[in-house]
Amino acid sequence: MSGDERPRTPPPEGDDVVVPHPFGSGAPADPPGAAEPESEPESEPPTDAEPPTEPEAESAEPEAVGEPGQGEPEPAAEPAAAPPPRRRRDPMAAALIGVLTLLLGFAFAVQVRNTGDDQFLAGAREEDLVRILDSLDAQEARLREQIAEQRSALQQLSNSDSRNATALEEARRRAEAIGILNGTIPARGPGLVMTIRDPEEAVRVADVLDAIQELRGAGAETMQIDGVRVGVSTAVTGQPGGLMIDGHPITAPYEFIVIGSPQNMQTAMNIPGGVVPRITGRGGSVEIEPSEEVLVDALRPLDTPQYASPDTGD
Repeated sequence: MSGDERPRTPPPEGDDVVVPHPFGSGAPADPPGAAEPESEPESEPPTDAEPPTEPEAESAEPEAVGEPGQGEPEPAAEPAAAPPPRRRRDPMAAALIGVLTLLLGFAFAVQVRNTGDDQFLAGAREEDLVRILDSLDAQEARLREQIAEQRSALQQLSNSDSRNATALEEARRRAEAIGILNGTIPARGPGLVMTIRDPEEAVRVADVLDAIQELRGAGAETMQIDGVRVGVSTAVTGQPGGLMIDGHPITAPYEFIVIGSPQNMQTAMNIPGGVVPRITGRGGSVEIEPSEEVLVDALRPLDTPQYASPDTGD
């Protein structure tokens, strides 16, 4: 030190203090956000002498946004990078992925089902396995019989000598079956005769329709009621005591002649809440007589279609 003491300028009052830079002229760059001092005190240019001692007064801290206790503000956030452009999905690849997914799901379902069957068979008892095997054997026998019948019919139709005769016989058999169902030809076979007595005139149209439907559901192939053949377009109308079938009046006792399985049809008539209990509850009575052979000889006129015509394939 030279020992030459320079007069020291007392620090200005207030919070703003400017400290000369020890290695050059000029004031240090103010940090962003710092308040600009009102007046800058004059000072002599710095020399090689020892820089003056910093005053004990605390310099003003610049106001900056950030966490407390940090002297410098946080640098500005860099702009976010632009997201990469979205790649467009190839429709062909999407369709291929969908098909593969469906195939995988189908294979998984089949595998699960097979595994379930294997587990069921593995845990079944010996009696159950024997029963399942017998059922499969019976089903196989029926299928083999059907295959043999179809092959025999094919061979007969393929034979030039009997082709016309076989085709004619098949056509005649089908015509008879259709005639029986339509009611255009008489029919004979096992069945029953059911007589409904109605002294109170309580039998309604719904009761007759229910009887027809129950008989058909039990396997009735054809029937007639008081001499009127019942067909697919049969209509039951009228009031109790004055019922009509296809416009023909019928009177009590009502006689049903039906061809079909006698046991099945009799059971269907006597089910709880069925035809027989309902008519009996209204004061009427029902008599059913099964028979090995009954005759249905009432005929229906063949309706001529007004709008429909055969399709010739032209």
